[in-house]
Amino acid sequence: MVGFWATLALNIPDFTRFARTQRDQLIGQTIGLPVPMGLLALFSVLVTSGTVVIYGSAIWDPVSLASRMTGGAVLLALVFLLVDTISVNLAANLVGPAYDFSSLSPRHISYRTGGFITAGIAVVMMPWKILASTHGYIFTWLIGYSALLGPIAGILIVDYLFIRNRQLDVAQMYQADGRYSYRNGWNMAAVIALGLSILPNLPGFLNAAFPAAFPDVAPVFRTIYTYSWFVGIVIASVVYGVLMRGVREAERQRMQGNIGIATAGGD
Repeated sequence: MVGFWATLALNIPDFTRFARTQRDQLIGQTIGLPVPMGLLALFSVLVTSGTVVIYGSAIWDPVSLASRMTGGAVLLALVFLLVDTISVNLAANLVGPAYDFSSLSPRHISYRTGGFITAGIAVVMMPWKILASTHGYIFTWLIGYSALLGPIAGILIVDYLFIRNRQLDVAQMYQADGRYSYRNGWNMAAVIALGLSILPNLPGFLNAAFPAAFPDVAPVFRTIYTYSWFVGIVIASVVYGVLMRGVREAERQRMQGNIGIATAGGD
């Protein structure tokens, strides 16, 4: 469930940018994400556990479960599922990438065009193949990209809250040689933190995605992979925080040195 919501947790600024005040987005996220996530996880476990008792096997796909039922309630449930998919799932997964593609070349790619590009890539990815099995969807896809999104979330959180103290210079973000350009556009502290946080989850992912090729992965790595989002966010946060503290301290000393040289020259 954390992996399922991890994407929206990262691209939530695409939605909160339209909030009128900081308080509005704070209340909206507090109510809109943790509460539905907890309820959805609870009902998913209850319903899937019930299918084991009723049908003799665990059925996690709501469409497959509905096909085994009869009566008007089934039709109503499928209508709700259709509305939910169109109004929530499509919007949540389309808005972020559409903005990203549009940002690549705003003059040539509009937000609408970015949406069409996203939809085209989504079809080419053949998501129905991912959904064909529980193992492929949950253990390979959801947990797999959690190993990437957890570290990214950790880097963003630490940078914004602890390194920048919630102060961002928006104009500098659009300057090729601004304070956020780092080394030729690459923040090596973030790159190193991302790489180190992915490594512990890599053996477990290879075992889950290619069990025939990597059958002898130690149980400890399989357990780590199960909690890949949490493992990734913790490692990335610590590593990035330590590295960036060193970078900021070096920048501060360099600035003090430059000021001292300028003062001496003036004298």
